[in-house]
Amino acid sequence: MTAPVRTRSSEDLIRAEEPVLAHNYHPLPVVVSRAEGVWVEDVEGRRYLDLLAGYSALNFGHRHPALIAAAHEQLDRLTLTSRAFHNDRLAEFAERLAGLVGLDMVLPMNTGAEAVESGIKVARKWAYDVKGVPADRATIVVAAENFHGRTTTIVGFSTDETARAGFGPFAPGFRIVPYNDLAALEAAVDETTAAVLIEPIQGEAGVIIPDEGYLTGVRELTRRTGCLFVADEIQSGLGRTGRTLAVDHESVVPDVLLLGKALGGGIVPVSAVVANRDVLGVLGPGEHGSTFGGNPLAAAVGTAVVDLLETGEFQRRAAELGAVLRDGLTGLVGKGVVGFRSRGLWAGVDVDPALGTGREVSARLMGEGVLVKDTHGSTIRLAPPLTITEDELLNALATLGRVLERSV
Repeated sequence: MTAPVRTRSSEDLIRAEEPVLAHNYHPLPVVVSRAEGVWVEDVEGRRYLDLLAGYSALNFGHRHPALIAAAHEQLDRLTLTSRAFHNDRLAEFAERLAGLVGLDMVLPMNTGAEAVESGIKVARKWAYDVKGVPADRATIVVAAENFHGRTTTIVGFSTDETARAGFGPFAPGFRIVPYNDLAALEAAVDETTAAVLIEPIQGEAGVIIPDEGYLTGVRELTRRTGCLFVADEIQSGLGRTGRTLAVDHESVVPDVLLLGKALGGGIVPVSAVVANRDVLGVLGPGEHGSTFGGNPLAAAVGTAVVDLLETGEFQRRAAELGAVLRDGLTGLVGKGVVGFRSRGLWAGVDVDPALGTGREVSARLMGEGVLVKDTHGSTIRLAPPLTITEDELLNALATLGRVLERSV
């Protein structure tokens, strides 16, 4: 990266945000001004290894050349038409994305929360039109400790009181059961159930990986009871876990797949609901929409993302380097780490609470040039770009070890 253009200092910029930005985030005190690959720079020119990757939105790293080229080429031609008209990029994007995940049709949207909201609407419409659930009686079963977004509908079925408190009243029609508990799930499903909506791996909860066979059990249960299996792969999908999708680890194909984050290549917000024709076909003109959903720029970048994933390179890298990550974290257990969960290049690391909160550990790592993000309690999340090298990953793990050792 070339030297950053000198602007106001990090301290000045952080102070300037205070009176003009809503305080709905509590970021680490680093002000990023440039980035490339797995590295970011702050306004003073200090470099940091990014082990968060935008919560998996940057699976291919910052400014991946193929994605930047696709965006530049499209910027010179056409950016937005709205879905009032057709555009020449959307059909290929939908065809290629559907083919990548083995389903028929795509409903393009923008953000992950929009994909989840759209998936909920599709499931309810399917329940009324196809399953025959009486009007306004459809229910959706979700898992405790879920994270599907921040809209009022979604936080209404969250079990995180910080996300819920002060935002009611909430929409009815959701039943919450413990995650990774097939018996509880089966008890909650009845003739009104439109869908079971789960994350194959719960990201915000701390990278919680269910027991082997759980996803297969969800698939079997939903098929047997006549409801949809909706898999939220917005964080876990598109190479992160060493497969194209997290459900691929159990060779499970959900009825409805929710994608986002990495689908936009770290350039533009792109999300999608992907399903077979007998499910997505329930939507008719005027029943759902989005001004920016499926715009030409998003379709061009999304198609370039599919290009990268079709080679299998990133899935292989995530699997191979995931073994390095797992081995490195295993070596830190008992040395400041009390436990961890990992799959591919994604891990939730539980730090000994005596050494500090997850926020405090993240701040110490930032001081050593490594960026991570805390979640509940003393847990930190690691989700580096899939372009990280083995040496960079080993150096980051060594830095984590040093930070924990100094905290004792």
